[in-house]
Amino acid sequence: MASPALIDPFGRHVSYLRVSVTDRCDFRCTYCMAEDMTFLPKKDLLTLEEMDRLCSEFIGQGVKKIRLTGGEPLVRKGIMTLVESLSRHLRSGALEELTLTTNGSQLARHAHDLARFGVKRINVSLDTLDPDKFRKITRWGDFNRVMEGIRAAQQAGMAVKLNAVALKGFNEDEIPEMIRWAHGQGMDLTLIETMPMGDIDGDRTDQYLPISVLRARLMEQFTLADIPYKTGGPARYVEVKETGGRLGFITPLTHNFCESCNRVRLTCTGTLYMCLGQDDAADLRAPLRASESNELLRAAILEAIGRKPLGHDFVIDRRHNKPAVARHMSLTGG
Repeated sequence: MASPALIDPFGRHVSYLRVSVTDRCDFRCTYCMAEDMTFLPKKDLLTLEEMDRLCSEFIGQGVKKIRLTGGEPLVRKGIMTLVESLSRHLRSGALEELTLTTNGSQLARHAHDLARFGVKRINVSLDTLDPDKFRKITRWGDFNRVMEGIRAAQQAGMAVKLNAVALKGFNEDEIPEMIRWAHGQGMDLTLIETMPMGDIDGDRTDQYLPISVLRARLMEQFTLADIPYKTGGPARYVEVKETGGRLGFITPLTHNFCESCNRVRLTCTGTLYMCLGQDDAADLRAPLRASESNELLRAAILEAIGRKPLGHDFVIDRRHNKPAVARHMSLTGG
């Protein structure tokens, strides 16, 4: 008998699981992390086999899409064994999509295998096309390696979507050029508002650029037509008439996407967050390790989904200059 679908208290079907396979990253993006980060001890992390078991249980309860995130997922040792193992659910039809979000630094050496294991599209985080600015925003990143990774992914047959965080005074004037370049390379581009998660070096009010303001500026030189295109995530898309490409907007502050949220997030320690912007969470590691049977785990998942809130309350202004939640985005998983 099929397990019951995961329905939250507001009637939303939870069909999308985002899994942070590691909190570690080989970049230190200024809006995401402090430069001197303290990461989790490796002993606290789920094994890749445990992650596979957890993901498989979610799939058994109706999850149709899994996105692997981090930190940077491709720095997790042995990560391709997890991708290969999860690909069995793609072959069976139980899982509709397996994908990941990456900074692109390790993509060149993994792109072929990702495609071979059924990953058809990926998201690459890229906030600027200027190599010097790229080094400044990532602190440790190599722009040329990311470009090499994007090319390798496309050559392997994967669709690439770029994610750019809109940052006041940093890349706001460069975004029209990024749109033209991405669309010219056959890639969608999604613009994201910076989110108030985790303490960073600096004040987020100095970085925050409302997407509503940015969109109005873009409409001075582009014709943006709303389209019904969806990828299962929170982005709302338009077609840019001048380029023929798609442009997405993710607006957790100016117009949050909570009413249609179908997502939950699993951390690399087995903690399940039912909402990105709330601290309520469920420990799935304990029931996972308590029994070889999945009965306790299944009950814990269902109980957690029953607590999924209606939405979050992200705010960034001079009166709310502390993070909405203390954990960094790299811990929760993108």
